[in-house]
Amino acid sequence: MAPRLFSCFGKGSSDSKHDEKVVTADLTTEELRRGGPVVVELFSSQGCATSPEAELLFSRLGRGDFNLDVPLVLLAYHVDYWDYMGWKDPFGSSQWTVRQKAYVEALNLDTMFTPQIVVQGRAQCVANEQEALLSCIASAQRVPAPSFQVINNRLVVVTDCPEGANKGRVLANDYVVRRLEKLCSVKDASAKKTITGTVNFSLWEGFNAAKCGIAVFVENSSHQIFGSQNIQLPDKL
Repeated sequence: MAPRLFSCFGKGSSDSKHDEKVVTADLTTEELRRGGPVVVELFSSQGCATSPEAELLFSRLGRGDFNLDVPLVLLAYHVDYWDYMGWKDPFGSSQWTVRQKAYVEALNLDTMFTPQIVVQGRAQCVANEQEALLSCIASAQRVPAPSFQVINNRLVVVTDCPEGANKGRVLANDYVVRRLEKLCSVKDASAKKTITGTVNFSLWEGFNAAKCGIAVFVENSSHQIFGSQNIQLPDKL
């Protein structure tokens, strides 16, 4: 059978923003010594019937249900290629579809699918397969935590889904990425080189600093992750 462009996989599938504000990275000295967090990216859609199970598993990662001995940066990207199925994902974006496609090419995969997990930009699995997900995280390479890419993600959003593959369900989505901004490009940077920059972005309707966060990371042209941090937003932003 010819490779499919898009797939929606279930469990058991074989394919696997004028005031200056101070923010702090929530990394302990011990975490810095052992290496920075592991970036776990979820590609999901409210239009995919098997994504809600993966979203639940992703939320459990954030809650620490699996007692993993590693800090995580969790980023959920909602792709837009299932929007034709009767329900347009309110968080879906072609930008996230393009990012997933880049991973398909970098990881030599035959098809784009949801739900998918990519760990450190180097390994991937079907996102609702718990054992495979935990294995990818446990075996991920950890690196120090300087970062030059900024992401806003919003925690815990709930949507009534009246149409599409998840018709009649109330969908809870955590760590939903709302903005992705490039801070700078770096060439021939030494390990001790300091790089600074500024990113300006507008806040979306309903923004609540208590329910949002920022993640920063360094990646190469193949989207492999070489450092990451979670950043705590001020309470009053």
